Parts: sequence; structure tokens; C-alpha cells
Amino acid sequence: MKVYTTDKIRNIALLGHGGAGKTSLAEAMANLAGLTNRLGTVNDGNTISDYDKEEQKRKFSIHTSVIPIEWEGMKFNFLDTPGYFDFVGEVEEAVSAAQSAIIVVNGKAGVEAGTRRAWELCEKYNLPRMFFVSNMDIDNASFKNVLEQLTELYGKKIAPFHFPVREDEKFVGYVNVVAEKAFKWDAKGKAQECDIPDYSKENLSAYRDAMMEAVAETSEEFMDRYFGGDTFSEAEIRAALHASVCDSTIVPISCGSSTLIYGVYTLLDDCGKYLPSPEGREYAGININTNEIFEANYDFSKPKSAMVWKTIVDPFIGKYSLIKVASGVIKSGDTLYNEDKDTEERTGKLYVMCGNKATEVEELHAGDIGAFAKLDKTRTGDTLSTKAMPVRFARPQISSPYTAMRYRAVNKGDIDKISQAIAKIATEDLTLKNVNDAGNSQTLLVGIGDQHLEIVKSKLENEYKVQIELDKPKVAYRETIRGKSDVEGKYKKQTGGHGQYGHVKMTFEPSGDPSQPFIFEEKVVGGAVPKNFFPAVEKGLAESTVRGPLAAYPVVGVKATLYDGSYHPVDSSEQSFKMAASMAFKDGFMKAQPILLEPIMTLKVTVPDKFTGDVMGDLNKRRGRVLGMNPIGGGKQTVEAEIPESNLFGYNTDLRSMTGGTGDYEYEFNRYEPAPSDVQAKEIEARKDKLVDITAD
Repeated sequence: MKVYTTDKIRNIALLGHGGAGKTSLAEAMANLAGLTNRLGTVNDGNTISDYDKEEQKRKFSIHTSVIPIEWEGMKFNFLDTPGYFDFVGEVEEAVSAAQSAIIVVNGKAGVEAGTRRAWELCEKYNLPRMFFVSNMDIDNASFKNVLEQLTELYGKKIAPFHFPVREDEKFVGYVNVVAEKAFKWDAKGKAQECDIPDYSKENLSAYRDAMMEAVAETSEEFMDRYFGGDTFSEAEIRAALHASVCDSTIVPISCGSSTLIYGVYTLLDDCGKYLPSPEGREYAGININTNEIFEANYDFSKPKSAMVWKTIVDPFIGKYSLIKVASGVIKSGDTLYNEDKDTEERTGKLYVMCGNKATEVEELHAGDIGAFAKLDKTRTGDTLSTKAMPVRFARPQISSPYTAMRYRAVNKGDIDKISQAIAKIATEDLTLKNVNDAGNSQTLLVGIGDQHLEIVKSKLENEYKVQIELDKPKVAYRETIRGKSDVEGKYKKQTGGHGQYGHVKMTFEPSGDPSQPFIFEEKVVGGAVPKNFFPAVEKGLAESTVRGPLAAYPVVGVKATLYDGSYHPVDSSEQSFKMAASMAFKDGFMKAQPILLEPIMTLKVTVPDKFTGDVMGDLNKRRGRVLGMNPIGGGKQTVEAEIPESNLFGYNTDLRSMTGGTGDYEYEFNRYEPAPSDVQAKEIEARKDKLVDITAD
């Protein structure tokens, strides 16, 4: 592949709802541009983008793929992203590397939740965007309906650049609003100019008038000419539209069919004409040496720097660090400094990725996207620069995962292999966490949703040859007491020779500090228990609080006071007093009104206004307490609530179902509080087999 200068590069994310046709569109563009000699399909599992076996099996995208297309002297780096919400991290990585986006809308399904999410991401990252209405060859596909839906949502900035021509209910051509010309496709799929159909003239007039108003608003000179009845040349119109698209005051919409490759040629042309190159776009980091702003701005003349926006770790193709060059010219064999890891990396060969195929290139100019293989220390989000001019850019903002499942190895001998495999997958997938919950003796996989975790399980089995079982995670209950007790513990054993004797009298009561398992005090007088046995008593208490006597959960908030006891000058030992303290603790705890505490989470749910009632009703069913609602703009509200952790299991799936995929949530631990009596009784019964008889041999 040729080396392209910054002004000839376009980095374009393909966004949209799952099943809208992003991968099919990428395949059609690749085929039209000569990158492939056959048109792959998602159903056949032979597209450039969906190279992963899980993607081919499930017939939808899981990872973001880069497809570089050479077109009319330019290079378009298309970033084909997943549409399903479980893989939002891949989408967020892509938009952090893109300078613009094409939002694909299924012409039959219309605007969906993923369409709105794509728009919100573009707003967040200030990305110029276009809409492409796909599947126009399918019965019941309606460009008009999509246009009306988008206009209702986003106003007059939605501007048709092309709209379809239909004959006998078939998609046969299009009208170019800018050129005021109509075209039909011949038997070979070539667009031939034709007369504008009479039924299209009214729409053309309306779309054209709206476009001219938008053009006129780009400058005072144009405004004066517009009101003076002057006309604009096509070159002036295109220049004004380019400026308006780049600042997102106009969002073009066009249409086509990826399976027939209709409308794809005009889309590629419009990408070159209207979408921005990286050149001159603001992109800044910190110069670590001076602590000053380093304005990279995709300037090839500045010191070289690059952001690692994605990592591919695959058992079959190896590890690739995908970079976006922020400044200078990156060359193969460069030694680059990773400030985040404080290490220099000898880069070796430089590649351009196309799906999972790597093509070697000598250099990449500022703004371009490429990859290095086998960078040992470098991870997603790291900055590569030079030792003389170390730079750090902001990391991509990746969604936090909240869906947790407990996992176990099917074969215990695979535990280490599983841990290593998950670590490799997590290097690639920043929304996956492997959590060792030692307090509850469980290991957790935490991801965006149930489907996400199921796919990780499948990848472990098929690619890494290890198996895990997924199960509902244990809730981190705690045990404490509400009353006071006064008990004694006596451990006496005679086995021949020296025996064992330990005797303590103790009180147990709430400590008022739930952050600590227990507080130990001694008030022994007269040497009834020698001081050298106090540490043994405290150790017995510490071991007892790890698994409480009520339901074998950790104990918190107990005050234990040793006030009396007795000892034997020969038979007493640290072990005997430790056992006596454990016996006293079990007896005293159970006599001091023991209760289970459940973890309470602070939950924030962000949904469109119309779903707030459904969300609050559902939270009430889950024993949630709604604290309030805060409007956040864009027709959305954030519902704040407190809810028991035990009732959050499955919330991700239920929230999506309630809100049509438009709801988001996050939560964090707040505090512990007493669980309801029915919850306690059920949990205590279920945990009977976990209790340990401390006096057993």
C-alpha cells in the first residue's frame, strides 16, 4: 500500500445498531475499490471484518476491524464496529481513533436504539458524521420514514444529499440533490444519468431549498447573495457543504444497497468530498519534560508521537498494537518511548491491518492508522513518542463493566492456563475484568453483559482449549450482632502426658465500627489469665470472624472483652487459649442477637424520560429505594437509588428489555444494613453445610 500524506487520509468509524448493515457496507466498499474480487457476506462468514471464529459462528461483529481502502488518490481507514451493546468498548476505542463517522441505519427497521447511541458518541467526541440508509433493495424499506425520524430527533441539520428512485417498488436509482441530477443503474450496476422522475421533483425542490439555506448561512457574503436571488456554483456549494459537514451543522444522509453495491460509489465519493482529513484537527497531549501542552494536531513536521487505541491478541495471528499517528512520521524500526510504562520499545516492522491481515509498510504519516507487532510492554491507551520529547495523550474513555458471573475451572489442572488466557483476552478487551474475590472465595468475570461473558467462555474453550463454568456470583453478606452476651469458653483435653487447658470469660457487644471485624479489649485482674496468652485469645477471635457462626460469612462490628478466666500451670498453652476463645466467640455471638448484613449499592440509571416510570417501578420490586431524579439534557433522566446487591443480578438484561436498549446504569458499594428476616432465613438455611464445628478433631 502507498504512503499517504495527512491531507489524503480519512479515518471513518462505521457506527449503528446491530444488524443495520455496517459490515456488509464495509465489504461492498472494499469490493468496489478493488480490495477484494468477491463480495463476502455475514451469513457465509467470509467478510474481511468478521474474521474471528466467534463472529463467523454468531453472524455479528464482536471486534472493531480496520479496513483501509484506496479511493481516488485517497486512503479511507474504515473502522467497522460492533452494533450490539455488550461490545461498546470496541466502539469507544474506534471513535477515539476516528475523525468522522458514517451511521448506518437499516431502511426497513428505521432509527433504533443503536442509532441514537451512535449519534451520542459522535456528539461526545465531536465527530462530523453522515447517515447511510442501507437495505434499500428490501421490501418495505423506506428512506422517507428514516429521514422523518432523524429530522424529528435532530432537526433541520439532517440534509439528504441523495434520495432513492423507485420503479415498480424496486430500488433502481437515486437523485443527487447537489448536482440536481438523477441516475439509474444498468444491468452491470453502472449508474447512468436519466431524467428526474416527476414524482421526485417535489422532494428535490424541498431538499434543495433547505440545502441552499444551509449553504447561505456559512458566510455573510453567501447570505447576501442568497437573499439577492443569486445562485451558487456547484463548486461553491460543495465547498460550503464541506465546511458545514466538518463542523456538524449539516449531517448528510444518503442511501443504497450493500448486496447490490448500489449507492456505494457515491458514498465513497462523498467521504472524500465532505468528511475531514486529520490535517489541522486539534489533538493535544502533555510534554512530560516541561509539563506543557503539546499540540500534536496531526502535524507531520512535529516530533513523532502516536496513541495505541486498540490491541489485538489472537492465538493464531499474534499480538498487534494498533496506533493512530498523532504527529511526525512513524517508520518501521523506530525506537519509541512509552512514557506510561517508562520503557523504550524497538518497534520492528510497521503494518497496515486489513481485518486480520497485516501488510508491511515503510512509514505512516500523521493522522494515519497502522500497527506494530509484539510490543512487549505497550497496552491500549499508552502513548508512543521519543525519549527526547516524551508525550502523553489522554486515554480513550471506556465504559466500566458491571455484569459479574462467578466462574470455575471444569478441569482443576487448567486453573493457571485459564488465568493466563483471560489475561490475554483482557489485554484486548478493556471492558473485561478478572476479579479475585477472596472474601467470598470466588473468582469473577465482569463484563458489559451476559452475552459478552458467554462469548469469553466460548473463546476460552475454542481458542485456548480450556473450559469454565459460569454461575451466579455469591453476595458478600456479613454477620454482626445487635445485643450483648456474657459467656465463657473452656477447652480441656487430656490425652496422656501433658493435657490442654484454656478457660476464658468474655462479653460480646456491637463495636459501632463495621469497617473492622472486631475490637479486642482485656480487663483481666489478678492474673486469672496470664498476659502471655492474650495474643492467643485475640488470634482465636480473628480466626473465628473469618467464617461467622450464623451462616459462615465474615463477621464485622463486634467488640470482645476478656475479663476473667483460669489457667493450668502445666497444661495451658497458646493453642488451648486460642481454642477457648473460639468456643466463647461462637457461643457469645449466637446469644447476642446475631443478624446478617447485606451490601447496599448506590445505583444510577440513565434513561429517556418516557421510561422513568417503568424503571422506578422495577426498582421498587427489587427492594430499591429511589432517592431522586436529575434531568441531564437530551430528553434523559438519571434515576438515583439505593438497592441491595443481591437484587442487581440480571439487571443489565432487564433494563435493556424495559428501555429498548436505551438505558445505562452504574453502581458502587455504599454500606451494609440488616437484611430482611426472610432473606436472612433463606440464606442461613442455604449455608448450613458451610458451618464448621471448631471442637472437632
